[in-house]
Amino acid sequence: MSQSERPLEGLRVIEMGQLLAGPFTGTILAYFGAEVIKVEPPGGDPIRGWREVRDGTSLWYRSLGRNKKSVTLDLKTEQGRALALRLLETADVVVENFRPGLMESWGMGPEQLKERNPGLVYARISGYGQTGPYSIKPGYASVTEGFGGFRYINGEPDKAPVRPNISMGDTVAAIHAALGIALALIQRARPDSGKGQVVDVALYESVFNLMEGIVPEYDGAGVVREPSGTTVTGIVPTNTYRCDDGKYVVIGGNGDSIFKRLMAAAGRSDMAEDPAMANNAGRIIHEAAIDEALGAWCASHSSVHIINTLEEVRVPVGPIYSVADMMVDPQYQARGLFESVEIDGKPLKIPAIMPRLDASPGRTDWPGLAIGSHNDEVLRGVLGLDDEQIGQLRAAGVIG
Repeated sequence: MSQSERPLEGLRVIEMGQLLAGPFTGTILAYFGAEVIKVEPPGGDPIRGWREVRDGTSLWYRSLGRNKKSVTLDLKTEQGRALALRLLETADVVVENFRPGLMESWGMGPEQLKERNPGLVYARISGYGQTGPYSIKPGYASVTEGFGGFRYINGEPDKAPVRPNISMGDTVAAIHAALGIALALIQRARPDSGKGQVVDVALYESVFNLMEGIVPEYDGAGVVREPSGTTVTGIVPTNTYRCDDGKYVVIGGNGDSIFKRLMAAAGRSDMAEDPAMANNAGRIIHEAAIDEALGAWCASHSSVHIINTLEEVRVPVGPIYSVADMMVDPQYQARGLFESVEIDGKPLKIPAIMPRLDASPGRTDWPGLAIGSHNDEVLRGVLGLDDEQIGQLRAAGVIG
């Protein structure tokens, strides 16, 4: 069976930048068919050496670098910058996550490219955006998650705010960048347009975009959302409970009819039928008593028993999974969330990339490959260089 054409096939993306936000944007675009040429320094993207490394390359990079063509250029050299500029002139999209102003200093800013490539969609990812008094500050995910409001509400009251054990700000920014690029490409395709534009993504703004009703609640009612541990402020009950097998379950029983079924299943029909708890406003008042009852019930049964009991009465409930749990779960398997690639003859599972499209789905064509593995293909095929020119670049250290 022939594979379907993906939505971004025929588009060329130049990925410039390192670590996570820019590269994950490139991963999303490559997964859905774009030709992504990743420009790396001769030493490679640092993430190639992070965490679990096998055969000189991190396992993480095998996922992050999938479907990308790796080209090495030393952008600190005039020759490297000149070649990068020529690549950008052929591109539909550029993704960069350098500090604001660096691309301009290299002669590759959006205004500098407008005449050479008026259709270019220029996606820029930084900690604080391209404008404003903080734009020059370094902005890693850890810092911008705090500045964007997420860290303040995440954790236990009266304790230090908790960070998730992932670089969430980077990943959320990458998803925003991919969305912005898609919107800009739609605009460019209109008959009266044909022009590219700048997509300006700030990590802190991407985190801020997750803040739901926090702004209007503060402005309209003077309420500051505080950290709430394992619960969600103003919605009862929704919490995490420990079972007698040491495992945790998450129960979401905040719908009025769901609450009745939940408490009846937990042996607390008195609460299920109590008019004072019939709606969310009343349950907020009695939150401590409800959580105490559910906590005691869960503590006296296994997680499997709790889940089975509540699923029978259609109450949202589920386990808290580690990656080991995910890998053997039939729902994950049925939805195809793990794809297999080969690294030197050895299989490796990497995650599928969402969203899921039924007519033109994305896919992994190859894992992240060695640094500069597409140098010849790109330098010859895209830029038209010959053996002598490539040899000179190699001798000068421009391509490593």
